Amino acid sequence: MLETTYLTDHFLIAMPNLVDPHFFHTVTYICMHDNEGAMGIVINRPMGVNLGTLLDYMKIEVKDQSVIQMPVFEGGPVNRERGFVIHQPAGKWDAMLTADNTVGVATSKDILNAIAIGQGPQQAFIALGYAGWEAGQLERELASNSWLSTPADKQILFNTPPEKRWHAAAANLGVDLTLLSSQAGHG
Repeated sequence: MLETTYLTDHFLIAMPNLVDPHFFHTVTYICMHDNEGAMGIVINRPMGVNLGTLLDYMKIEVKDQSVIQMPVFEGGPVNRERGFVIHQPAGKWDAMLTADNTVGVATSKDILNAIAIGQGPQQAFIALGYAGWEAGQLERELASNSWLSTPADKQILFNTPPEKRWHAAAANLGVDLTLLSSQAGHG
């Protein structure tokens, strides 16, 4: 029997041949992966909306002006109206899962309130929506060469410009995506 490797706290890097418009040239941070499926947040698709606009819409008063221009990302095609905050350090928030010992993913309003007043986590990434896979689906997509996977690099997640994340994540594996064929090969 094959042992399944779970990819929580990994990046999924879309292969050049993955043409699904939701995932074309994306990097997805896998927040949770187990025998029931997987959940991830796309980290390189800014929506063109900033956090100030989102906080204003939610009627959250901003006291820390430095957060107003933080970008909001399109996290995936599922529940696009739901917010997710990938953050470091993990901390304690009302609704949260811990992807590793240092990174958490919060979905509760309390973290946005804290960010708005300058008392949030040191690093925060804000997204609307997520990507989800049912049991076995992600494993099948990996086997069909739709994705590369690599342990998540927090430098890429929090500090690399979004337009450079796809190439940077692949470079961590020693892969130059510009040299890959768009055709999958099976021997």
